Amino acid sequence: MVSRKPPRALAGAPYLEAHGLNVLELQAPQVVFEGTAREACRGFPANVNVAAAISLAGIGPDRTRVRIVADPTILRNTHDLEVIGSFGRFCLHIENVPTENPRTGVLAVQSVIATLMNLASPIRVGT
Repeated sequence: MVSRKPPRALAGAPYLEAHGLNVLELQAPQVVFEGTAREACRGFPANVNVAAAISLAGIGPDRTRVRIVADPTILRNTHDLEVIGSFGRFCLHIENVPTENPRTGVLAVQSVIATLMNLASPIRVGT
């Protein structure tokens, strides 16, 4: 999985702070992290909810690979997912509009609301 975010969405992440990386001065896209989903969640706890969900739904946090790119040329948080297995291969591209908090997308907020509504609903349709 490759996540691209505007630098201000990544600024202050524990991984960046620990490695002395200042993404706010970037003029071009730069890979700031490559590793497992588990490592990404530790280093970017406010930024990689998609990676966490994908790893838990798939092959696990220690086998799911994540690359994070600080990209000053974009306005939306993007995620590119490639899944390869015995079934074949598929790719998914997401562009998420950020909320007032640049670390979180509108889709994440809407997903939380939908989950809470489903939990409170006496009738459930679908999966």
